[in-house]
Amino acid sequence: MTSLRFRTIAFDLDGTIADTAPDLMAALNHALEAADRPALPLLTVRSMIGHGTRALLRQGLAATGTATDAEIDASYPVLMTYYEQHICDETRAYPHVESALDALAAAGVSLAICTNKPARMSRLLIDALGWRDRFAAIVGGDTLSVTKPNAAPLHHAIDLAGGGPAAFVGDSITDIDTARAAGVPCVAVSFGFADRPASALGADRTIDDFDELMAALGAL
Repeated sequence: MTSLRFRTIAFDLDGTIADTAPDLMAALNHALEAADRPALPLLTVRSMIGHGTRALLRQGLAATGTATDAEIDASYPVLMTYYEQHICDETRAYPHVESALDALAAAGVSLAICTNKPARMSRLLIDALGWRDRFAAIVGGDTLSVTKPNAAPLHHAIDLAGGGPAAFVGDSITDIDTARAAGVPCVAVSFGFADRPASALGADRTIDDFDELMAALGAL
């Protein structure tokens, strides 16, 4: 087994350990339909994910017309109600995620989630995926008054999980910027929702599959 120097490993959620895009697309398009807007394709929605559901809605409305605060306020409950009811219809863990989490747990590493997804929805999804007992901390986009790429949510997640030394695993420039701001080494996955190639994110290591995670962390 690879020897790790880390006490805690924190993960982003959407696009990092689970492909949530199909269910987020369905919820967004449900809200757009209710607002008499056209539906958006999966590829477009994937590029919008990562800044929280309200930001996703704002981008979806902007892509189909206007996106005033009043329009967002009216559509947000529609999106969230639908998403809560369908949070794991099509969402799937990425290949080898669970074996990687098992390996980290076996190495005595504590696990945390640091996401811009609302905390309640994050917990619902983690439960739906059968991962309730895997994570010592779940910090969402509404847990604190600031969100990623501010360093505070990542610091908070690490502290709740037992402290450092720690590393962060994510899929986007937001995640890499968060790790940099927090002074934490980071691993990028190449298969998430990033708006640029993983090689351009500036992560300390990049993996193409979760069966590469332990080696990547061991090299940090």
